[in-house]
Amino acid sequence: MNKNLAITCIFGLTAIILGAFTAHGLQDILTSKEMSSLETGIRYQIYHVVVLLFVNTYTPFSNKFKNYVSYVFFFGIVLFSGSIYAIHIFNYSAKSIWFVTPLGGVFFMIGWLLMIHFFLFKVINKKK
Repeated sequence: MNKNLAITCIFGLTAIILGAFTAHGLQDILTSKEMSSLETGIRYQIYHVVVLLFVNTYTPFSNKFKNYVSYVFFFGIVLFSGSIYAIHIFNYSAKSIWFVTPLGGVFFMIGWLLMIHFFLFKVINKKK
């Protein structure tokens, strides 16, 4: 789990750095629409860093489950947020990587569904 937490902290650090860089270094370069898109990528990265901290410290989750959910969210961050960064910071053509952002969103949804499944079955099994 320490590996997952280390990766999570790296994602947290990069989100903070990118947020500062965006606010202070790109505000005169990007349009308001581009800034908004970039801020969305950063915000979703931060949201999922917080969730990953929960996932990897919640003791009822098995190590296997923690790893599985973590990797799903890691892929989501790299694909969703990473593709937005690639477009707005590294000037990749959105037309060439248009499919990557929604694919990252699908990974986010899968991670949330895995946790919903876990908690629903925990409640259902408790009632039996």
